[in-house]
Amino acid sequence: MQKNIHVIVSNIPGAFLHADLNDNLHMLLEGTAAEIIIKLDPTIYINHIRYNTNGKPMLYVQIKKVIYGTLQASLLFWKLLSGTLPEWGFTLNPYDKFLANIDIEGKQCTIICHVDDIKISHISKDVTQQ
Repeated sequence: MQKNIHVIVSNIPGAFLHADLNDNLHMLLEGTAAEIIIKLDPTIYINHIRYNTNGKPMLYVQIKKVIYGTLQASLLFWKLLSGTLPEWGFTLNPYDKFLANIDIEGKQCTIICHVDDIKISHISKDVTQQ
């Protein structure tokens, strides 16, 4: 068993902002959220407002970027990352597509992904700190 492996865990800031939504996805904004959007540009949104039976404003919007916490967000970011890692020389594990390896300085470097978090391990601290 290898000892003294250096490991870092990191959140990828703004990960989902890099993944475009290809589906035609709509979202319902209600109450305060709908009111704020209308205030941004009343000339555009005021004609699209509806009210529910309690008098709460509702506004349907089309989503162009993924939203954190949705299944689409996780899937699209994983597709982006799993396409990028091989470009950088990593090999995706055939049994676990969230795990990738590359040989650096004659030793294995491993990246494990979970949603927008990654764990990188290597025997050299210099590799994991880059």
